[in-house]
Order: sequence, then C-alpha cells, then structure tokens
Amino acid sequence: MDRERFLLDYSCSSPRAIQTEEPVNKQGLTPVPSYYLYGDAQQDVDLDTIHVEPVRERSLRHDWIIHPHVHPDHAQILWLTDGGATFLIEGEEFVAEPGTLVVQPAGAVHEIRFRPGTEGRVVTAAVTFVEAVARDDPRLVDITRHAGAYPIRPDGPCAEAVPHAFEQLLAESRWDATGRRMAIRAQFLSVLVSLLRVSENRAGAGGAHRDRNFELVTRYRNLLENHFRTQKSLAFYARELGISAQRLNAACKARAGRTASEVLHDRILVEAKRCLLYSEMTVAEIGHSIGYDDPAYFNRFFSQRVGAPPGSYRLDAATTRRVEG
Repeated sequence: MDRERFLLDYSCSSPRAIQTEEPVNKQGLTPVPSYYLYGDAQQDVDLDTIHVEPVRERSLRHDWIIHPHVHPDHAQILWLTDGGATFLIEGEEFVAEPGTLVVQPAGAVHEIRFRPGTEGRVVTAAVTFVEAVARDDPRLVDITRHAGAYPIRPDGPCAEAVPHAFEQLLAESRWDATGRRMAIRAQFLSVLVSLLRVSENRAGAGGAHRDRNFELVTRYRNLLENHFRTQKSLAFYARELGISAQRLNAACKARAGRTASEVLHDRILVEAKRCLLYSEMTVAEIGHSIGYDDPAYFNRFFSQRVGAPPGSYRLDAATTRRVEG
C-alpha cells in the first residue's frame, strides 16, 4: 500500500462510488474526466481518505500541466513554496506565487499550469473527512467549498503555522507512529483554521451575526447541489431550511454578496458552462439536463446572464483554446 495514502475511519463517513454530476449525452459521450488523484483510477475505497504528496511528484510526470478534470468527492488544498502556477477553476483564473494557499473545491472542474520546477505540498481530502475534522465549526467546511488563492504574508499570523502543518502532514503520512491519526487530524485542522483566517482578513468581515449567515448559506448550497436541476423556486429552499425567503436573501447577500436567486442561477450556469465546454451535448440536451425543457427559455436565461447565447459561448471558448494552445 502507498504509505502516503491512508484510510481514516469516522462514523460519519459512508463510501460512495465515484461519479460526476457531468451529464452523459444520448450517444454515451464521456464528460470531463473524474479522478480521486489526477491520472489514477482508484475507486470508492479511496473516498474516505486524505492523501498528501509533494507537488513535484505528480506534476513532473505530466510535464507540469494538469489538464481539466474534477474530483467529485474530494477537496484539494495546495501550499506552494517554490515556482508558481496558474489555476483555472470553473473558468476563474488564479495566479499563485510561492507562499500561497490554493483551494480547489470538490466537484469543481479545474486545470493547473505549473512553472517547471514548482514545489510545495498537495492535500486531497474527502469531503467526509473535512466534515469530520471541522464538525464543530461549519465555516471550516465552507472555506473548502470556494475556490481561492491566498498569499500568506511573511509577517502574518499564519506564516509559521501553514508550512509547519503541511510538513507535519507529509511526515505523519509516511510513518506509523502512535497517535498518527490524531496528529494528522490536528495538522489538517490547523490548515483549515489558517485558510479561514486569511480568507476572512481579505473579506474584512466580522461579527457574531456572520456565523448564522455562514451556516444558512452553507446549508443552502448543500440543498442546491441536490435539487438545482429540478427546483428553481426560492420558496422550496426557504421551506427546506425552515426560514423565510427574505431571511435566505439576507444571508446570501451578507456571505455570498449576491441574492439567493443569483446564487441559484450561478450554480445552474456553472453546470451549463461545464456541459458546453466539456461535452458534445446539444444546447437543447444541456437545457433539458438542468431542468429547462423549453430550449428557447434556456437560451434566454443563459444569454441574459452570460451576455452570449449558449452556442456562441461554446464556439468562442473553442476558438480561444485553439489560439492559446
């Protein structure tokens, strides 16, 4: 067994077969590749693990380019110490220099272009493991659900904690010492707390009321993942959360900077863009797969929010890729 891969059994974990939300069209075309670890083919035995490795080990094997793929059930946190990289996560670009923490959420399509010689550490953590470690504070789970690149200031409060935690995670993963599981859990918790601190410092937010909003938005996002294809009504989500639509809107504005409807529409658009970029489904098939049986209505919905109809968006993206490639 690879000594850097280890299983942590928590009562809240329940293995599930790896699968992606990416739709498969009528011809059975394969969607964007889905991995536990990029390029590997492990199955559900890996779903409740945390894996730690140096950046160089996997990126060097792939000529420093990690092509578009998704980890349906695992979040990744990277700590870059040398070199640098450009991350494209759900279409948003992040440039990371040495001394940067990068979050790639579970289920997010992403690609990475490392500068040759880049080094650092990569943690791939099952969502169930993240939830087990952070069970007393939902904010620590929420921070892993949002893509981001967070530079750590050399004189900042996390300057020592972050590199120490990643080095200890790697060290603990490579030997069988007494208390290894708890040591790994403690160091990973340190990483999550550091992420929360640097992200909140950037946002400039604070106050006790924020915690309740965080909880509501986190629960709302969970509901969206399960129902956004079939449920487009805020009344449904507010009812499931046991609050009013107005309260849901207030929480989303406070923590996501958008209304609850905009958060819902963003999730739908992410799915539509994924299908347009990474599958050969027709526009009508894509609309149907995310709950729009009327192709004309789906075209209007997409065009009004993206600024171009779905077909044009797909063509423009293909042209840009040909030029840049």
